[in-house]
Amino acid sequence: MGKKGKKEKKGRGAEKTAAKMEKKVSKRSRKEEEDLEALLAHFQALDATKTQVVETPCPPPSPRLHASLSAHPDKDELILFGGEYFNGQKTSVYNELYTYSIRKDAWTKVEIPNPPPRRCAHQAVVVPRGGGQLWIFGGEFASPDGEQFYHYRDLWVLHLATKTWEQVRATGGPSGRSGHRMVAWKRQLILFGGFHESTRDYIYYNDVYAFDLDTFTWSRLCPSGTGPTPRSGCQMSVTPQGSIVIYGGYSKQRVKKDVDRGTQHSDMFLLQPVDGREGKWGWTRINPAGAKPTPRSGFSVAVTPNHQTLLFGGVCDEEEEESLEGDFLNDLHFYDATRNRWLAGQLKGPKSEKRKRRRGRKAEPEGADKQERGGAGAQEPLEVVREVVAEDGTVVTIKQVLAAPVPAGQPQSEEEDSPDEASGPVVEPSPRSNAMLAVKHGRLYLYGGMFEAGDRQVTLSDLYCLDLHKMQEWTALVEADPGAQEWLEETESEEDSEEGAEGGSDDEDSGDSGGEAGGPAPGPGRAPAGRSGDCVGARPASQDSTNLAAAREAPTRCCPTTQPCVHLASLFPSPAPSGL
Repeated sequence: MGKKGKKEKKGRGAEKTAAKMEKKVSKRSRKEEEDLEALLAHFQALDATKTQVVETPCPPPSPRLHASLSAHPDKDELILFGGEYFNGQKTSVYNELYTYSIRKDAWTKVEIPNPPPRRCAHQAVVVPRGGGQLWIFGGEFASPDGEQFYHYRDLWVLHLATKTWEQVRATGGPSGRSGHRMVAWKRQLILFGGFHESTRDYIYYNDVYAFDLDTFTWSRLCPSGTGPTPRSGCQMSVTPQGSIVIYGGYSKQRVKKDVDRGTQHSDMFLLQPVDGREGKWGWTRINPAGAKPTPRSGFSVAVTPNHQTLLFGGVCDEEEEESLEGDFLNDLHFYDATRNRWLAGQLKGPKSEKRKRRRGRKAEPEGADKQERGGAGAQEPLEVVREVVAEDGTVVTIKQVLAAPVPAGQPQSEEEDSPDEASGPVVEPSPRSNAMLAVKHGRLYLYGGMFEAGDRQVTLSDLYCLDLHKMQEWTALVEADPGAQEWLEETESEEDSEEGAEGGSDDEDSGDSGGEAGGPAPGPGRAPAGRSGDCVGARPASQDSTNLAAAREAPTRCCPTTQPCVHLASLFPSPAPSGL
């Protein structure tokens, strides 16, 4: 048999293996999902009591992960939906809807009858038709103890003009999943990848589906060429040329009992129509030039006004058998599809106060729009490196850059007014993964995210803004104090009771970084606390990093009955820094 025949036979074998695994996962997860249906029915009964739209001004939303943040197509608003929060013991999943008024700098909670069930790690896409529509597909619901998961395969649309939810029932769509990606392409929604897990098994996808916004029908695309391997939490965006670019992502595989190998992908592909034929697509692998991002998971993506794709933050995990070191990032990268080139995002910094005075410009009033200026201060950012030794001997190194608070009433020195220096310290989001991004009127808005401190997961609820035209400095719109969060530790007996999963196979993926981690495997699809691109929970940092870091693959969460309450304030200098 020739090389071509062998290659085709190998490809068919891989498809059969994937089909068998999907069937296996589906069978085992069916029982789990049946157990959760009663709880979901209870929540839906509570939602059914809402009979009218109620809009209530409110403080900023509580900390949450894997929500969706979208820009309203017609109004100066951001839309936040869903998400989840984990405090070390209990997982809470939301279906709350909030809007943020950019002009008023104010949040509003919007209660609309018949909303989608509670979920996180879904995808939301805004299309500017019919007064604006917010389309949502999939995601997952986790039991309070974080041990069982229900993966949705439903499709919803929020009609923004009338403030009404509608479930669109169309057959032939993707299977239940989370951590997938979805974009609007012409008059269609294009969906790629994601993952699904049960208590013992998990599967990652690389399939592609299209939903027609005119006919309300699903179709599965079968692109020609070699495409990305299965993954979740990747970058997916539409280029000015009408192609769809896929970059990075996360996946993991079982290499032996209780040991998973996580892969932080760094390859890049184009999905594009073939010869302009309707419904015919093809994959092409590309290798952009320029300052490429380092391999990472849990990064966030948005599209800039000039149609470049923006990538922010994430976490880079280095795994060894007895330790896991995670470097959380807050850097910016831009992908220019026109030139097929990566560009490093460099901020110019604020203009010096002395130069402003020379031009005769008066200082801005204290109540000026805070989106037009950065915060003030006088101390340098503080880099804190902590080595935490877990009870099992695992060593975790945590690196954080903390913005030091400014002492009240401290005068500004003449030296700070020099023409070559900025007017204050750098204001920027702290290093984090899984932040939520949206772009409106040329400004990038960043909400929340998470980082790890030892085996604790810190979920953020701050809000930052960056003018993408000026690229000068970040502005803190809502500051958060992670030191005020409490963490409920699991007991030693409960940690010892965790059981590893079985089965799995190995695979190769050139150009990607991966590693192995021993010890109890986190719930199949989860990763070291919060990495990867999307999903649930914090897992003990000693376990492999896969979807939340391993795409959610965070160490599996347990729900101890008697746990000491630990305040995260002990992990930060006193007073706790603002703006983290």
